[in-house]
Amino acid sequence: MSQKEESSSSGRRLSCTTYFDALSFCYSPVHQMQQYYRVGVLDNCSDKWNALFDCLSLKTKRSSEMQEILEAREKTKPHIWTLRTPEEASAHWNELFGHVNDPE
Repeated sequence: MSQKEESSSSGRRLSCTTYFDALSFCYSPVHQMQQYYRVGVLDNCSDKWNALFDCLSLKTKRSSEMQEILEAREKTKPHIWTLRTPEEASAHWNELFGHVNDPE
């Protein structure tokens, strides 16, 4: 779960404001109608509650302990890019888009 972190002179400072905002927007008619249109069910906002609860529980910990937890989460977070060698990238590109250059 991503946490908003702000740099300060004493290290990282955690702000739960974004989680309150996300939770309040989750219960808005706009969001609920979007979810109903897209998914077919109303959103119960449990993921927003969990994120807020997690943020508030982190704020009760000592600063050093909170930094350790946040750093551990950063390390375990999966990378969004798949790194490939030039040969792997070329093979993958040809697999996906090689048909574009084929004559019909």
